[in-house]
Amino acid sequence: MQGRNTMAQLVYDKTGRLLFTKEMKKDYTILLPMMAPIQFKLMNNVFGMYGYNTVLLDTEGPEIAQVGLKYVHNDTCYPALLVIGQFIHALQSGKYDLNKTALIITQTGGGCRASNYIHLLRKALRKAGFEQVPVISLNLSGLEKNSGFSLSVPMIRRLIGALVYGDTLMLLSNQTKPYEVNKGESMALVDSWIKTLTEKFKNGSGFTIKEQKNILDNIAESFSQIQLDKSTPKVKVGIVGEIYVKYARLGNNNLEQFLADQDCEVCVPGIMGFALFKVDNRLEDIKLYGGSRIKFNVVKILFDYLVKMETLMIESTAKYGFIPPGKYAHTKELVKGVIGYGSKMGEGWLLTAEMLELTETGYENIVCTQPFGCLPNHICGKGMIRKIKSIDDRANIVAIDYDPGAPRVNQENRIKLMLAVAREKLHERQTGTEHPKTKHTVLSLIHISEPTRRRGIS
Repeated sequence: MQGRNTMAQLVYDKTGRLLFTKEMKKDYTILLPMMAPIQFKLMNNVFGMYGYNTVLLDTEGPEIAQVGLKYVHNDTCYPALLVIGQFIHALQSGKYDLNKTALIITQTGGGCRASNYIHLLRKALRKAGFEQVPVISLNLSGLEKNSGFSLSVPMIRRLIGALVYGDTLMLLSNQTKPYEVNKGESMALVDSWIKTLTEKFKNGSGFTIKEQKNILDNIAESFSQIQLDKSTPKVKVGIVGEIYVKYARLGNNNLEQFLADQDCEVCVPGIMGFALFKVDNRLEDIKLYGGSRIKFNVVKILFDYLVKMETLMIESTAKYGFIPPGKYAHTKELVKGVIGYGSKMGEGWLLTAEMLELTETGYENIVCTQPFGCLPNHICGKGMIRKIKSIDDRANIVAIDYDPGAPRVNQENRIKLMLAVAREKLHERQTGTEHPKTKHTVLSLIHISEPTRRRGIS
């Protein structure tokens, strides 16, 4: 089955899927959805190294969700609705030649609905009249292949390097921004490092173990030189949850900025932890259910490489006085006997583990972000809050649903109530006396519940 385009021949496989061909690579623009700004900017630059003309979409606003609702069933997972809405909104903007534009989206291959986003996207494109736009699957599972796009081992190494640098920049900027004397200095340094790293990428450097160790040391040292004022302690807040709404401003109503406006220090666990979790799951599956020894060894090599990258991050950040990211092995150990390692759909047990780790490292005030109706998050996030509190009573957690029908003011009011408890506990630690409002606020937090509502109805 074949069709023709004014610029290039459209080629389909035997199932009717439009392929991204080698000929398309030459002059097509590939659109990427935004999730984690720092990490994705660096990853976008890696794609450029390999001859792909990629554009990272940074569009925001309520119209994105409305476009998504128009072309996707309204019971679809909120991240899928936003990603598809962002893609179609971009195609409708007139900025791109529709005969020379492709889209790229990840497929994890697991039991989460995220693996089916690509099929929802293609269906939405047909409905919107963009059948000629090919969709590329970014996956390590061999789910779909395109002659014009492939992941080589060197490319994977560079993408991992981009994640390592991005996670480090995110962690360091979050630990300096709230206290900087010269406002804006931390993010200016982030932008400067993104430019520096991009130049290194273009020159083919910055990816060996030795290079990464030196660069990570230089990054941490540069942030340690920012002048800080820590005379006034701030409430420390961790953010966990479904991976898209955890990082994407579009998905969580710019949660990090909201918390910054509330004078908080924010900690968002990095994407490297999630990557280790996903690779580790492949190893566990082979151990439990059997499989190719060759495949196990290949996956083990990737896992060990990720652990090495994680170690470099930890050593560099700790060396210059920052709170380093936790070791994956320790994070995994925290949930032993708390939740089973077989609970691995979506974020699975990692979500519970990150909340325990954040509490352990001083970020005991936690916003657990979840798309409305996300079963893994309701079980491993919201459903584990009581258990986490029984393990460590410092934990002060609020679960927030994100959905087109969820009023932003309700979300922010629930977070403010959690912060009120946090400030009272901070006052107690500073003065050694109980704040008079503590008991009342804690009771209020226990009894407040998310309003029952249908999607699209406030």
